[in-house]
Amino acid sequence: MKHERSIAFKLAAPWEMVKERMKENNIDLSDKDLEYIPGQEEELLQRLEKKMNRSRDQVVAYIESISSNDDIAG
Repeated sequence: MKHERSIAFKLAAPWEMVKERMKENNIDLSDKDLEYIPGQEEELLQRLEKKMNRSRDQVVAYIESISSNDDIAG
């Protein structure tokens, strides 16, 4: 039985702003890596997990920190 994980990250800023800040902090991230389509968060998180070599929880925390301007870059 496949368990779908609840994908919920909260954006306090528009995705375009978050995306640009992520690209500034992670020069290896491309527009394609950061393509976000509402309802397809799973695909975005999977790409970022691989590209950033981080766990899902770390990726979500990173996105939320950038969005809320708390920036835990690195």
